[in-house]
Amino acid sequence: MKIDRLIIAFAFVLAVAVSPVLAQTRPAATAPAPAAAQGPVNVPASKIALIYSDAFLDPKAGIARFGVVMANLNREFQPRQTELQGLQQKIQALTDDITKTAAVADPKTLQTKQDQLDAMKKDFQRKGEDAQAAYDRRRKEMFTPLQDDIGKALEIYAKANNINVIIDGSQVPLVYAADALDITRNFINDFNSKNPATAAVTTPTP
Repeated sequence: MKIDRLIIAFAFVLAVAVSPVLAQTRPAATAPAPAAAQGPVNVPASKIALIYSDAFLDPKAGIARFGVVMANLNREFQPRQTELQGLQQKIQALTDDITKTAAVADPKTLQTKQDQLDAMKKDFQRKGEDAQAAYDRRRKEMFTPLQDDIGKALEIYAKANNINVIIDGSQVPLVYAADALDITRNFINDFNSKNPATAAVTTPTP
């Protein structure tokens, strides 16, 4: 088993309503008024924007702090990855040895090697599963603060630009959307300018 660098999937709420919602008490049900008595309905104007959160992960053009956090995460788990790679190499070497000597080796010696190989494989699987579980847990701890920062920044950006609803095109299938609705690049640039990669990133101690 090999610990690969995992891609962090950053999922936004499908639609972020920015305008405040006022709680209202629904009036008691009454008989509908005659059609002639009904006045025109005022429909609030809504400014909708589109964003593609997948672009946040782009190592060159995405949100810079993602790369910093990912590098810190991988560096933290490098010793475990190195240990697993070394164990994997030993397993492969012993497997090759058993295969080459199977026809001429003493049966007892061969069985001893096979038992050793089985034990090494079990140890490798256990350590790999433990490492993966620890990696996933630590990844969540390290990326949650950044995810929260991006969510807050997106809300501030929307309010500053009079946007009422933002739809994440990476999460919602779209039949058509005008290019003018896409705020992805502008938001990434705005976030990076206010949150440089060199800024301190809060990473809870494991």
